[in-house]
Amino acid sequence: MISISIIVAYASNYVIGKDGKLPWHIPADLKYFKELTFGCPIIMGRKTFESIGRPLPGRHNIVITRNDKYHSHDCVVVFDIQAALKEAKDFAEKNGKDDIFIIGGAEIYRQAKDFIDKAFITEVHSDFEGDAVFDMLDYSNWKEISRNYYANESMNLPYSFVVLTRISR
Repeated sequence: MISISIIVAYASNYVIGKDGKLPWHIPADLKYFKELTFGCPIIMGRKTFESIGRPLPGRHNIVITRNDKYHSHDCVVVFDIQAALKEAKDFAEKNGKDDIFIIGGAEIYRQAKDFIDKAFITEVHSDFEGDAVFDMLDYSNWKEISRNYYANESMNLPYSFVVLTRISR
C-alpha cells in the first residue's frame, strides 16, 4: 500500500518559512529530507517550487498551481491536490515506490491534511519570525512512533526528528 506523508520542518511557534526560504539552516535536516524523499514522488505548491528554484533531482516533482497557463520543464504541473495525488500514485505504482511526500508550503499542507497517513516532522526548538505557518495536526488522531533529539552546536539550535502515524480520520 502506498503511504502519503507530509515532510515539514517548523519552529516552536510553527513558522515554516520567511520570504520563501527556511528561516534556519540545519544541514542534518536537509540530508534527512533528501534521504526520505529520494526516488519518490513529491508534491509541492508553486511558491515552494519557485523558492527552491529547480526540480529536486532524483524525485518525481509535481507542482500544484491555480494558474492554468503555468508550466515548468522537468515537473508535472497540476491544478489541485486530487490531481497531484493521482499523478503521484500512478508514478509510485509504475515505479515500485511505497511513499508519496507532500513537501509544502503551508496551503498545500492544509489541503493535504485529510489524505495523509504519516508525518515526518523536524521540530526546531526555537521561535522564528516568518510569513508562513504550519497548521498543526490534531494530535488526538496521531500516534508518535519515533522522536530523536539533536543539537546543532554551530548554531546552538536544538531540533528533533519526529515521526507520526495516523490512528483515525
